[in-house]
Amino acid sequence: MSVGTLSRDTVAVRIAVAVVIALPAVVLRLTGVHPPPVASMILFGAGVVSAAVLLLWAAETARVDMSGALALALLALIAVLPEYAVDLYFAYAAGSRPEYTAYAAANMTGANRLLVGVGWPLVSLAFVLAVRRRRPGRHRIGRIQPPPQRRDVRLGERHRVELGFLAIAALIAFIPTLTGEIGWYVTVLLIAVYVAYMTGIGRGAAEGVDDLIGVPARLAMLPRLRRRQTTWLGFAFGALVVVCAAEPFANALVDTGTVLGIDRFLLVQWLAPLASEAPELIVATVFAWRLRDGDAIGILLSSKVNQWTLLIGTLPLAYRAGGGAWSLPLDARQIEEVLLTAAQTVLGVAMLVNLSFLRIEAALLFVLFAVQFAFPGTQIRLVLAGIYLAIGFSLLIARHRDLGECLRAAVVSPTRGVSPTR
Repeated sequence: MSVGTLSRDTVAVRIAVAVVIALPAVVLRLTGVHPPPVASMILFGAGVVSAAVLLLWAAETARVDMSGALALALLALIAVLPEYAVDLYFAYAAGSRPEYTAYAAANMTGANRLLVGVGWPLVSLAFVLAVRRRRPGRHRIGRIQPPPQRRDVRLGERHRVELGFLAIAALIAFIPTLTGEIGWYVTVLLIAVYVAYMTGIGRGAAEGVDDLIGVPARLAMLPRLRRRQTTWLGFAFGALVVVCAAEPFANALVDTGTVLGIDRFLLVQWLAPLASEAPELIVATVFAWRLRDGDAIGILLSSKVNQWTLLIGTLPLAYRAGGGAWSLPLDARQIEEVLLTAAQTVLGVAMLVNLSFLRIEAALLFVLFAVQFAFPGTQIRLVLAGIYLAIGFSLLIARHRDLGECLRAAVVSPTRGVSPTR
C-alpha cells in the first residue's frame, strides 16, 4: 500500500477541516436560521462539497472490508449522493411548484455534461503532464509505469462492461427528446439497465488497499474495528450534511439568481453540479497525475453510467412523490438540453470503445463543451448536438467491432463477473 507523504496528523487535520466547513450548514438547518441568498448559497454549498469529500473518503475506505455488489453499489451511489440529493429535491419540489421542473432537468444535464466535457479532458491533461514530468531513472510513480512514449489514456478490458451499458443508456435517453417528458417507461428502462449493470459488475472481488490514495489509504491502515467505526461515522455524518444542506442550497441557487440578476437556470445547471462533483474530479485527476490513467477515467466513467441511468430514472419518482404525475414534463429548452447531453454521451462512448482516449479527442470534447458558453442560445445547442452525433456515429461505424465487444461484455457480464475499477 502506498500512503504517500500523508501522516496520521495530516489526515486528522484534513478530516477536521472538512467537518468544520460542513458544520455551519448543519447548524443553520437545525436552528432554522435563514441567511441572505448569497450567503446561504456559499454556506450550504460548502456543506455539499464537504459532504461529498467525507462520503468519498468513507466509500473508498469501505473497499477494504467489502466485496462484490455491496461495495460497488455503495461506491457508485454514495460518491454522487450530494448530486442526487440536490437534483431529486428539484424534481420533488416541481410536483407542487412547476417552475422547478426546469431546474431538475438543468441540474441533471449539467452534471452529466460536466463529467464528460471537463472531467475526461482533465484526466487526459493531468496524465500527459505527469508523463512529461517523468525523467529517465526516476522512481516509479504509483503502480502503473506507462511506456515512455505513451501520452494517451488507456482503459482496461474491465471497462467494456461500463461502456456497453452506457451505450444502451445513451440510446434510451433519446426517448425524452421525442416524447417531451421523462416518462415512467423511461424510468423502468433506465432502472433496469442500472440493475443489470450492478449485477454485471457485482461479482468482482474486494478492492485492494493499494488502490487507495490520500486519506482513505491512511484510514485503511487502522485496525479493523476502528477502521469500520471511522468509515460508518463518515457515512453517517456525510449523509447528515447532505440532508441538511441539499434543500437550502438548491433554493439558495434560485434565490441568488433572482437577487444578482443571473440566469437561475445556468446557476442550477453548472454551479450545483460543480460543487457536488468537485471531489470526484480531484480524485480522478490525482490518479492520472500518478500515472494511473485507467483508474482515473474509470472513476468518471462509472459515475457517468450511474447518473445517466439511476439519476435520470429516479427523477419522475421524486416528481410523483412531490405531488406531480408519473412522468416529468420537459419544455422546449429542457428537450434541447437533454438532446445535447445525450449527443455528447454518444460521442463519449465512441471515443472510448477502443479502450483508448486520445489527446486530440480530449481536446475536442473540451472545445465542444466550452463553445456553448461563448455562443449561448437554441441554435448553437442544436448545432452542437448535430456535431456530437455526426462525429460520434462516424467513430462508432469505424469502431463497430469495438462497440460490439462492449455490448457483448454488457450482455454476458452477469455470468462472467467482470469487475470494473469501481
